[in-house]
Amino acid sequence: MAKTYDVIVLGLGAMGASAAYQLALRGASVLGLDQFTPPHEQGSTHGDTRITRLACGEGPQYTPFVQRSHQIWRSLEEETGRPLLSQNGVVVIAGAGEVAPTHGVAKFLEATVQSAKAWKLEHEVIDGEEIARRFPFFKAAADDQAYYDRLGGFVRPENCVAAQLSRARARGAELNLGEKVRSFRQEKNGVVVDTALGTYRAAKLIVAAGPWLPGFLDPALARQFGVTRQVLYWFQAKNPAEHARFAPEHCPVFIWQPSKAEAFYGFPAIGSFEEGVKIATEGHDVVDLDKVDRKVSPREIKAMVEIFRPFLPGLSDHCVKAKVCLYTEVNGARFILDRLPGGPNIIVASPCSGHGFKHSGGIGDALAQMALGEKKVMLGGQAIDMTAFALRADDPSWRP
Repeated sequence: MAKTYDVIVLGLGAMGASAAYQLALRGASVLGLDQFTPPHEQGSTHGDTRITRLACGEGPQYTPFVQRSHQIWRSLEEETGRPLLSQNGVVVIAGAGEVAPTHGVAKFLEATVQSAKAWKLEHEVIDGEEIARRFPFFKAAADDQAYYDRLGGFVRPENCVAAQLSRARARGAELNLGEKVRSFRQEKNGVVVDTALGTYRAAKLIVAAGPWLPGFLDPALARQFGVTRQVLYWFQAKNPAEHARFAPEHCPVFIWQPSKAEAFYGFPAIGSFEEGVKIATEGHDVVDLDKVDRKVSPREIKAMVEIFRPFLPGLSDHCVKAKVCLYTEVNGARFILDRLPGGPNIIVASPCSGHGFKHSGGIGDALAQMALGEKKVMLGGQAIDMTAFALRADDPSWRP
């Protein structure tokens, strides 16, 4: 008779790797399945760096996840010796008047301040003159304002995924990589998962398939999810001296909503002069997974230069690298962490919406608790209201 697991995890990217690790820590028998060999560059979990910020303009309900994630990253750093979390600060800059929304939030700076106040997080609100004094590599207008704190920074997604998978395996998790799942179904006493190589059974299934998730869902639910193509760019500084100004000890992670211009975000330089400085904006073009254009065109590079040029004078227009990743989005930039309607043994985890990685450690903890039947999800000693992350059958179709 085939082995039956406590939990099968479908997809081992940001959320799946974290869930598998947390389950293994609790002594559960775990099978992880992924059609690729994570960390990889086919989904949403790559690109060297991801922003982390405790004060979330998307809503204060997300802060417990990122707080727990920071604890997990620090613990894993001690255990594995891998660099995972850098808290070099975060700055959210907004121009006066009309600005483009970030994750659907027009007044993202004000929302971030309110979140920081709700959680009593140390922070500052500074004006354009102070932005220019502290961060002279930013060309801020006099009437700009910024939220700044020293608690935010960046995480290294490939390292985080690799560390969690290695520790999950060390604690007994079975990880079948390069094995594509064809289907899954609820049965009376659990779930059955069919792959290209075999059939597996478990008491519970966590579906953390990222952009492949909608393909597993009923069309009425799948229409709520939109998969969008995103481009990450690395531009070289104009000279080594300018590159040094973008070092983490000088440059915080930044999110910028200029007046009447496209919003963008960026990171400190974590590599050599030749490796450049990473910046990006957010795209809204819905894509077919089988037809995603993984190449970045000269036209796209030129458009990105036009976006950042007025604000980052120390960067040249020489793009040294560009990569494509995918967002899986729902309305309101929400996370979905819920049991499938009609399938109480199947948990759907689609917590991307463009701001998921920073929360992934804590989300994995929550998923493990849900899968093992905990009545309340607890993070950092506090109970989490999971109704905010419910899968609602009557939600409208996703729209950009």
